[in-house]
Amino acid sequence: MLNISASDVDRSLTYAGLVETLRNAFREGAIQPVRHHHTVEHPQGADSTLLLMPAWTDFANSASGDGHIGVKIVTVSPDNNAIGKPAVMGVYLLLDGKTGEPLTLIDGQRLTTWRTACASALAATYLAREDASKLLVIGAGALSPFLARAHSAVRPIKEIRIWNRTRSRAEAVAESLKAEGLNVSVADDLDESVGWADIVSSATISDAPLVKGEFLKPGTHVDLVGAFTPTLRESDDAAVASARVYVDTRAGATKEAGDIVQAIASGTLTAEGIVGDLLELTRGKAQGRQSADEITLFKSVGAALEDLAAGIAVYRAMKG
Repeated sequence: MLNISASDVDRSLTYAGLVETLRNAFREGAIQPVRHHHTVEHPQGADSTLLLMPAWTDFANSASGDGHIGVKIVTVSPDNNAIGKPAVMGVYLLLDGKTGEPLTLIDGQRLTTWRTACASALAATYLAREDASKLLVIGAGALSPFLARAHSAVRPIKEIRIWNRTRSRAEAVAESLKAEGLNVSVADDLDESVGWADIVSSATISDAPLVKGEFLKPGTHVDLVGAFTPTLRESDDAAVASARVYVDTRAGATKEAGDIVQAIASGTLTAEGIVGDLLELTRGKAQGRQSADEITLFKSVGAALEDLAAGIAVYRAMKG
């Protein structure tokens, strides 16, 4: 069985390539039960979350009859930030679809950052204006630079701003991206930067809205990838009300995504008001952006199909 490290994942993937891999994966489909979501209570400090995300090839509809089974085991521990460790930890186990034989164990954190950022970029190919050139990334965690690179791979991004509650962390992300040749600066005024951006990409565990509808300009695409529980939220009702709303998967978003769950609870949005998900967009069953002036909003909570597709791509690249 192969053990694949974070650096191996980086060598195996490209942003544009993984976007297309995910596009094909959503078109072809897979079996992906709604992920298992468990709270791990801690008497002192914030509770952790244990996520189990299984998926496997749709063997009944597979022409070749072969395929894979995969499962990601993830923990989210908010207090890790205080000790200089990532809040999200995880591993991905890929198995042979016929025999169940373990094939590879992949660094789950790096696989997650790649597939999450590229799923956002995939959505942006349908929802962001083709001339979108100004990107605001909210949050300076591990996902932040991946979102900047992924969006830059599918749209002509010329300027990037990074905003974070702790400015020094935003500065660190900005400097790392500058070293790669990207035009990046640190944003101090969040509301002003929301109004400046063509694409707003937010990846935080905030429980209070950061993206406010009153500041969004016509034509903006809002990409929300944090707030993975019903109690967390990155956008307010005004942002949701102003936008055509899309999700990665309807089952996951309407159950777990605070931005969707809370908007439905307030009456701002209905489940039927969600225009489409990634499966429908990639298969042409839902229409993406309809005009240059409309605001679009994409909310993801993560789909096990994305992990499976990315995991297979990494395994094949490493296996040669």
